[in-house]
Amino acid sequence: MRKLIIAAFALAAIAIAPQANAQTKMVGGAAMYPTKNIVENAVNSKDHTTLVAAVKAAGLVETLESAGPFTVFAPTNEAFDKLPAGTVDNLVKPENKATLTKILTYHVVAGRISAADLKAQVAAGGGKAELKTVEGGTLTVMAKGSKLYLVDEKGGKAWITIADVFQSNGVIHVINAVLIPN
Repeated sequence: MRKLIIAAFALAAIAIAPQANAQTKMVGGAAMYPTKNIVENAVNSKDHTTLVAAVKAAGLVETLESAGPFTVFAPTNEAFDKLPAGTVDNLVKPENKATLTKILTYHVVAGRISAADLKAQVAAGGGKAELKTVEGGTLTVMAKGSKLYLVDEKGGKAWITIADVFQSNGVIHVINAVLIPN
């Protein structure tokens, strides 16, 4: 009987393993494991070193390690590089922590919202959907063909370049621009 139970657990583990692997995505040269939280995964992405440094400077690490769930629209290093020269260096200064926190939390929405969920909201909204950010502002989601993009309150646009990077406490969607709240 004991061998039968062990065999059943072994079969269950074999059946589940491919599903867990299928959800693991590569971002910035690193595997993003769905069993790890947002911070545990993000620190390994070479494409998100600026974002990770900003999250640390803003004191948001503990929040993004919590249960959530959160949907994070994560700008790449290239996205931060598009900002005017000196902007990032200025934002990570202690005296600018409130502004940095406002910008970073504008990239976070409460809940676990997949790309399929976003597409469904856009379809239901007649071509666009509005998301309330943790910062309190609004992001507008729209679609062009099969691609999703976000429009910030100032009219800036960011494309979702890698969608559905699932985490234990939410989901990350990699974006190609920094979104700016009013």
